[in-house]
Amino acid sequence: MKIARFQRSGQIVLVAEFDDRYFDISSTPNGFSDVRALLSHPDPAAALKVIVNEAAELSLSDELQVTPPLDVQEVWASGVTYFRSKVARIGETVEGRAFYDKVYAADRPELFFKSAASRVVGHLKPVRIRRDSIWNVPEPELALVLSSSGRIVGYTIGNDMSSRSLEGENPLYIPQAKVYDASCSLGPWILVANESNLPDGISMTVSRSATEVFSGETSTSKMRRPPQELADYLFSEISFSDGVFLLTGTGIVPPDDFSLKIGDIIKITIDGIGTLENQVA
Repeated sequence: MKIARFQRSGQIVLVAEFDDRYFDISSTPNGFSDVRALLSHPDPAAALKVIVNEAAELSLSDELQVTPPLDVQEVWASGVTYFRSKVARIGETVEGRAFYDKVYAADRPELFFKSAASRVVGHLKPVRIRRDSIWNVPEPELALVLSSSGRIVGYTIGNDMSSRSLEGENPLYIPQAKVYDASCSLGPWILVANESNLPDGISMTVSRSATEVFSGETSTSKMRRPPQELADYLFSEISFSDGVFLLTGTGIVPPDDFSLKIGDIIKITIDGIGTLENQVA
């Protein structure tokens, strides 16, 4: 089962996709009116199975405009969870090389705040590159959708835009390299988690003037840490009463001579979830 958040006539509706059929799960008395209600429920997956049987079926049409799959949740991120990412970070900086090497092997993961919900963009909306950065890249990532108790409710696609020139200049500039308007994209669907459906394949293409200028792929099996371990560390000393989204790091890194340009089209695909597309502004 997958869930998406749509806008229809100025109202937000949550839609579930199940067996190639679509259901308005915000239309029933026991349904979820927003993502906050979903992530605050003690057992969202079980509740969704009941709600889908009660919900009105609908057809996706032009009147339904997809929006980011969150409403008030913060977005956090994990760094250096793939070996490829560690190599890239060591290569982009001189002063901070030892830090990236150590954090990859350390017991404690690198976790940092990425975005407030109001700065997140969704499918087919523009992501931005900073005006004061000369080296900018997309970072395709699996995003965990976590309940208020820290349980993995689902998975979605994330793009953790990064200004590598700033981060490479000094690791203390990471907040500026990572956190700015439209630096985070999520969606379009949330794959509801179960014990056996952790998404595996991740791929990305970047096109410029209709020509593909970069492509890459990886697997979540290459992650240094299990997803639940990242979630447990995040929740160890901080609470999220409305749930939270957690990016799990990237294993796809373009070569050092590559930088995004305005107008580029970024497409990120994750098995079982779909494709997230954004144009660079």
